[in-house]
Amino acid sequence: MRLVVATMMIARIATAFRSPCAINNIVRHRSAFGVLPTKSSSTRLFSDTTVQETPASTGYPFASIEPKWQKYWKDNKTFATPERRTTLEDGTVVKSTNPKKYVLDMFPYPSGAGLHVGHPEGYTASDVMSRYWRMTGHDVLHPIGWDSFGLPAEQYAINTGTRPEITTGKNIANFKRQLQSLGFSYDWNKELATTDVEYVKWTQWIFLQLHKLGLAEQSLKSVNWCAELGTVLANEEVINGLSERGDFPVERLPLRQWVLKITEYADRLEAGLEGLDWPSGTMTAQAQWIGKSTGTEIDFMVDGSDDEKVTVFTTRADTLFGVTYVTLAPEHPLVSSVSSPDQKEEVDAYVAKTSSRSDLDRTSSKEKTGVFTGGYAVHPLTKEKVPIWVGDYVLGSYGTGAVMAVPAHDERDLEFATKFGLEVKWVVEPTKKKEGEEMSQEEAFTDQGVSVNSGEFDGMKTNKAKKAITAKLEELSSGGPKITYKLRDWVFSRQRYWGEPIPIYFPVDFPEGVDPKDVSPKEEGCEHTIRYDQAIPVDEADLPLELPEMEDFSPGDDPAGCLARATDWRYFEKDGKWFARETNTMPQWAGSCWYYFRFMDPTNKEAAFSPELDEDWMPVDLYVGGAEHAVLHLLYARFWHQVLFDLGHTKHPEPFQKLVHQGMILGSDGEKMSKSRGNVVNPDDVVDIHGADALRLYEMFMGPLEAVKPWQTSQVSGVVRFSNKLYNVVQSAVQNDDSPKMDAETTKILHKTMKKVTEDIENMSFNTAISAMMVLTNHLTSLKDQVPREAAEKLALMVSPFAPHLGEECWSLLGHGETLAYHPWVEYDEALCVDNTVKMGVQVNGKKRGEIEIAKDLDQDGAMAEAMKVPSVFNQVDGKDVKKIIYVAGRILNILAK
Repeated sequence: MRLVVATMMIARIATAFRSPCAINNIVRHRSAFGVLPTKSSSTRLFSDTTVQETPASTGYPFASIEPKWQKYWKDNKTFATPERRTTLEDGTVVKSTNPKKYVLDMFPYPSGAGLHVGHPEGYTASDVMSRYWRMTGHDVLHPIGWDSFGLPAEQYAINTGTRPEITTGKNIANFKRQLQSLGFSYDWNKELATTDVEYVKWTQWIFLQLHKLGLAEQSLKSVNWCAELGTVLANEEVINGLSERGDFPVERLPLRQWVLKITEYADRLEAGLEGLDWPSGTMTAQAQWIGKSTGTEIDFMVDGSDDEKVTVFTTRADTLFGVTYVTLAPEHPLVSSVSSPDQKEEVDAYVAKTSSRSDLDRTSSKEKTGVFTGGYAVHPLTKEKVPIWVGDYVLGSYGTGAVMAVPAHDERDLEFATKFGLEVKWVVEPTKKKEGEEMSQEEAFTDQGVSVNSGEFDGMKTNKAKKAITAKLEELSSGGPKITYKLRDWVFSRQRYWGEPIPIYFPVDFPEGVDPKDVSPKEEGCEHTIRYDQAIPVDEADLPLELPEMEDFSPGDDPAGCLARATDWRYFEKDGKWFARETNTMPQWAGSCWYYFRFMDPTNKEAAFSPELDEDWMPVDLYVGGAEHAVLHLLYARFWHQVLFDLGHTKHPEPFQKLVHQGMILGSDGEKMSKSRGNVVNPDDVVDIHGADALRLYEMFMGPLEAVKPWQTSQVSGVVRFSNKLYNVVQSAVQNDDSPKMDAETTKILHKTMKKVTEDIENMSFNTAISAMMVLTNHLTSLKDQVPREAAEKLALMVSPFAPHLGEECWSLLGHGETLAYHPWVEYDEALCVDNTVKMGVQVNGKKRGEIEIAKDLDQDGAMAEAMKVPSVFNQVDGKDVKKIIYVAGRILNILAK
């Protein structure tokens, strides 16, 4: 469906180029895609049937022009970031009065495959805005760098024996070459990579700040450990207890992990979304991932115990009287103690069986499984005993790891109760339940209603009953109000090599009587204990802590990771004592959490970034990247940012003010580009054949930026023809010594184009901005050797953000000695953008019989006179008696005649 829609959309946009219609038609008549609808039945794109090129027309020589301007920009540092403040000799600081724009692309990962044509879409969009804002008088910061740690480079190193830093360096060089070949206006002096030693130093420094605040701590986490692969797997990578890659056995193990306590910022992260200019879907995804729930915490005492209790959380305290059993997660700490002797064997077997299943596997399974523990819990209000079950649909990592089951009012609980023959109690009825109407026994009633069978709370509506029962529990010290979050703390450890070392070390103990001076834990067989309970942060002055050189990067079967084998690096002596470094590394997310700060100040050796530059440039004004990063990257970056805000390192509570997601560019088959499908298109090939400007123009012209679109290499030729025509228009203006003045029609079309292109760029509606320039180019082409120089100059300025090499070359041909990168943007006269005439249909007895073009304020008599000049209208009225004329100036003319 997406493929069909996108193809139709491109065909419609193309009509704007081949049609000789006036520019006002683009403004007034836009389809659902924001483009000019076509009246042509032809599906051939960019047909040149309506405009004949002048005999002297030539192709735009991109092969010589593009390298020329790329060299010019590099040699002249054209896109160097301007200083926002200058210190005079007397010490006075003068600040720039220009408005600022910080334009940022999401960090690219430099893979070995290089770019495919889908990647430059977002980069081109941000570059259009950067170039436009420079021309509108803004100070612009537009940097680029590399998210260069990560598993792919490490895996390649394992497979080939090539060190990951060597592979990463080659990949970065290739990516950089490709980006530079596309003419992006990055300030390359700001370039950085997360693997740079200085960058690692400040990433580790931020970790230490989190550690000081108690936001980074160790925790035993139940994880999916695959010994064969030697790594922890995400839930999505485990299917039916086996690894997705290789079908190797996976087991759930409690593993020592570093955890960042992002949950302590849950409220802030949700509240901070207010006021941001982000896509609504991303805002919703962030809020849902945080998952704030307001409800009640309830304690069920374990029958026969004075101190053991099962604590649950619910948002429906009004259903408490409908609890007929309690379910514990298999990993809940009370499972063993509440199990009766005669049930213990069965319970232990069930727990062992479920230990290999991932959380995702357990929650997505339609089959409900469980075992009765033989134990009971005491209802906090009725004091009735309810059975305690263990079931793997309850997760130990979510909430309290236990649920109060109300099968009458929860679908999942009802399925479980039905399978195991457990009691169902109805305690909520619909507010408008008819007298004598029976509740369905086939499905749970989950809506709000009125409490029944709930003692003193009978007759209360849901919200009132929630509050009353919560208050009663609080009075009895059996519970009370509680706010919880779906958000879980961030597991920050990776048992891999290619990541930032965590700057923590631990004391090493030896058996009693052993002198540490006489032994070395580096030696095989040396008995020692690493005191993980005594984490010591690396002194900030000793940062960065660098990775050791290793020949074997394979993770191995030790959950401590491959760095545990680097004994010369892991163990060290200090003040006569032995210590062991942390062997876990940071996840790839770490470096991308704060790179936007370092871009402002990439060579600062004294701090991660200066407070002056934070004041000058933050927050990011435009952040462009894929929607696949809508949750985790944005959430993690916002968390780190808010911590740095609390510490006073930034004055801005949020990092990204405006966020835009570019739509995915699919292969020509309508599927996501991938090597396995054979539908990947390399931008190098497009640039070689058509030029960088053609690639940029085509990607911005394919359709709305946010839409999903299929790539069609054959259609690039359409924007090539546009480039050629525009280049020839400028040449015509240059070759005419007697620069003709603009006639009224050209003046009007030019000003309407300038208005539309300006507004469309501001709205990032790039496809329709290009459409408007195509129409203007067609009009100027029709003037042949009478192209006004002013119109050619304005067109060169307007096209330059999209096709910068073409814009610069045209500007130079027109006699300008300096780059147009900072030339003031075009200005239009609003009065010249208003139509004095309007086209309107003429109806006879309610049916359209013709069309007239008249002055907007023409009176009825004048409109009738014009209508009678149209044969199809005159023939319908001739010889008839006109009974009534319905006329609204500029809108409708309906002649009623008999």
